[in-house]
Amino acid sequence: MAIERPRKPAGHKDRLSDCQRAIEDRLLELFGEAVAAGWAEDEVFAAIVAVADTTQLAMHREQLRSVETLLQKAIKRGT
Repeated sequence: MAIERPRKPAGHKDRLSDCQRAIEDRLLELFGEAVAAGWAEDEVFAAIVAVADTTQLAMHREQLRSVETLLQKAIKRGT
């Protein structure tokens, strides 16, 4: 099942709720598969939140590294 593309521009007040609706079916499908495999519902919810948090932090760190690399290159060029 394909995830619906955004219909509103970035920064629109309803964009987050639209994204939530767009991924809800896939997330519930994943949840159901995990429970069917034997994981408890509370474990699955906690794991989904933990994976989302960890992924966001990792992406943020990578963005910071990119900025740091660009700044270091700019500083070297300036010296």
